[in-house]
Amino acid sequence: MNISLSKDNCYYLRNLPTFNSEIMLKTITTFGLLLLATQVHSAEDPWTLNLHFENDLFANTDSDYTNGVRASWVSPDLHDFIAGKQLTYDWVNRVNELLEPLHPQLSGQGKVHRNIVVSVGQLMFTPRDKFTTELGVDDRPYAGWLYTGFGYQAKTSNKLHSFEINVGVVGPAAMAQQTQNIVHDIRGLERFHGWANQLHNELGVQLVFERKRRFKPLPGKYIFGLESDLISHWGASLGNVATYLNAGAELRLGWALPKDFGRSSIRPGGEGNNPGLGNPKNRKWQVHAYLAADGRAVAHNIFLDGNSFRDSHSVSKKPWVADLAAGVSATYQRWNISYSQVFRTKEFTGQQQSQQYGSLSVSYSY
Repeated sequence: MNISLSKDNCYYLRNLPTFNSEIMLKTITTFGLLLLATQVHSAEDPWTLNLHFENDLFANTDSDYTNGVRASWVSPDLHDFIAGKQLTYDWVNRVNELLEPLHPQLSGQGKVHRNIVVSVGQLMFTPRDKFTTELGVDDRPYAGWLYTGFGYQAKTSNKLHSFEINVGVVGPAAMAQQTQNIVHDIRGLERFHGWANQLHNELGVQLVFERKRRFKPLPGKYIFGLESDLISHWGASLGNVATYLNAGAELRLGWALPKDFGRSSIRPGGEGNNPGLGNPKNRKWQVHAYLAADGRAVAHNIFLDGNSFRDSHSVSKKPWVADLAAGVSATYQRWNISYSQVFRTKEFTGQQQSQQYGSLSVSYSY
């Protein structure tokens, strides 16, 4: 394996973070403009901000998928939102007109609500041995993934279709090492010593489609007024970051179940906590427990297979991976908070054990 760097490559790596910072500044500016749009919204159909934080510290480990953060904004229904704002939000209008034929209004099936999702996130992966500076050929590569995403959702009362494109960078420009060092220094933890062996810089593109359906396995309510529903999903991802087919379901049991599509962990296309119907000010307590599963047939995973166009560290990935999550969720008026413990099967040959991590999300509708 050749992991040496030429002068030209070193110059490229030194300057990529600066370029990346400029992109991130523009992205943050765009998000700021989106937030200004909160002045024009319907109380019956608000914006929703979702914040996700995942870390294996909740399982007292520090390896494999070790940290993930994501912020996403879900717009109000596009048709209602742009009805009187076509000049101000002309780009939103054009996107809606382009994608509307994918989900035409069908008689007898209720109104189709369409939303745009804008997101930014970072994922981080490390091997088990934090102390060695040598390349651990039998353990997973160091890797980071910094991205921004643009999604489009169409939903009825019980179905949700999601399209998403994520564009970002894998490698030193993703700033995973800097992020981890800051957190470890704050917490007084030993730094990882092998980040010099991380994957090289590479532009990452990921196209995602997912379809969800919510239905009641048993009608009516149970003892103490409990009710349940089941949310199935299936989809696919295509790109040099990840290519796979996935499917799964989420079973919920609680009081006053929300009219959304679940509380999945950070997963492309899995943003189901989108605006529900009705003024959030009128929402009372909604509390439930959930059990969710997702299985993937993996054709490509850059965080295990290594860089696409350059020689880099890689391991032999497993073609079948599954996640099982158990959690609780509570909603009151504009706020929702959810937490789940996620169990993931082994992802590559030689991995010593399966993984656990915690997934926390906070949502606010405004």
